[in-house]
Amino acid sequence: MVDSETQDVVAPKPESLLGMRHLMALIMFLATTVSYATRVSMSVGIVAMTSNNSYGYPVFDWSRTTQDTVLSSFFWGYILLQVPAGYIAGRFGGKYLMLISMGVTGVVNLILPIAAVKGDYMAVCGCRIIMGVSQGLLYPSLHGVIGQWVPITERSRLGTFIYAGAQLGTIIELLTSGLLSASSWGWPSVFYVAGALCLIWSAMWLIIGDSAPASSRWISKKERKYIEMNAGSSELGHGRAATPWGSILTSLPFWSILLAHCGQNLGFWTLLTELPSYMKYVLKVDIKQNGMLSALPYVAMYVLSFFFSWFAEFLVNRKIIRLVTSRKIFNTIAHWGPAVALLGLSYLPPGNLTLAVVILTITVGLNGAHYVGFMLSHIDLSPNHASTMMGFTNGIGAVFSILAPLSVSFVVKDESSAMDWRKVFFISVAFYFLTNLFYLLFISADVQDWNDAKPSKAVEDAEKSEEKNPEKTKNNVGEHKF
Repeated sequence: MVDSETQDVVAPKPESLLGMRHLMALIMFLATTVSYATRVSMSVGIVAMTSNNSYGYPVFDWSRTTQDTVLSSFFWGYILLQVPAGYIAGRFGGKYLMLISMGVTGVVNLILPIAAVKGDYMAVCGCRIIMGVSQGLLYPSLHGVIGQWVPITERSRLGTFIYAGAQLGTIIELLTSGLLSASSWGWPSVFYVAGALCLIWSAMWLIIGDSAPASSRWISKKERKYIEMNAGSSELGHGRAATPWGSILTSLPFWSILLAHCGQNLGFWTLLTELPSYMKYVLKVDIKQNGMLSALPYVAMYVLSFFFSWFAEFLVNRKIIRLVTSRKIFNTIAHWGPAVALLGLSYLPPGNLTLAVVILTITVGLNGAHYVGFMLSHIDLSPNHASTMMGFTNGIGAVFSILAPLSVSFVVKDESSAMDWRKVFFISVAFYFLTNLFYLLFISADVQDWNDAKPSKAVEDAEKSEEKNPEKTKNNVGEHKF
């Protein structure tokens, strides 16, 4: 295997401070921002949809179980296409999968309010399932594009910048959803705004976005060479390499990423989907304050994620610690830090609003370190197959995202009982602790031997055909594009 921790730069860095890779990172950052805003819209929107309003908008008499079913329905669809999306993105690139993902999400958001009025919660669940299916294409594709566009020495910083958009989207949605719901535009405007933003992003991505530097018409030759020589990917990464499933599924480092992803999803989505309800029923905060206070922990996560990424990159690039040590340290901060904070929260006396918000802010804020922990480990192990691995771990992890709100419905019998919520927090603590322990024991930051797997038989046959008919195919070499 290739030791990525001692790998030297083999192509000169472009003199320009900002290049096409930075513009791509910005657009991908906006993708995670907008996509997460659409996911979170229901967390606050459902509170408004089930509360009386002064403007005559429909109010739905949904039980707690029905509400949790609506909240979890996104993930029923989300898990379906993760692995196929990762495979397709790995073979052909992620540009058009990302376009489909965001475009469909935008359209579904625009029709959701009408669907709710016409078909009640079943229609809303249907919309959220379709939205989940479409967004299931996004992260595997995104991970593959990052693996092709981002050099190793910039991966912690740019990777965190891109994925931290999820927290900014959460912050924006939690802040604006409550305000929009309480305004004369009512709760439907929450979904209309989110849908419009998705469609705007889709138009921008169609014009500028590309799966890899080789297929971009906007990038300079110098920057393209720099990226391709320093990203750890190869020509086999798009449309040529057979997926080494046996090697992946028998790799302990891969399993450590998978378990860390599952622990992260259960803990994070328990808080994300249920925090507005916890604020309302336990801390007695109204809908407008709900959005503001619920957003505060994600502001902390957003800000701290940049500090963690800068610090991680500083430590590794200055050779103070090895890359694998950095991954372990920051993943531990992301998992065990929140576990300790949640233990404190679970024993907090009811009604102590200020201290509860402080602990929740610490809990979610420390979780921002996972962007330079397991989240980038797929690319460390195999830039060429990062999208496939991300599809697999994100798909399995999504099962635990489904379990998050459903476990609350099963455990919490009295929504105003701090004792019932304590049980929910204990479950998250256990998953955070155990999954990170496995990650610490078995993770690696070295590029694996199977990253440069042999081409599939179909590709080998095509190459033989090219050798016999060079004039027919010479213009397509290196320019495969999905």
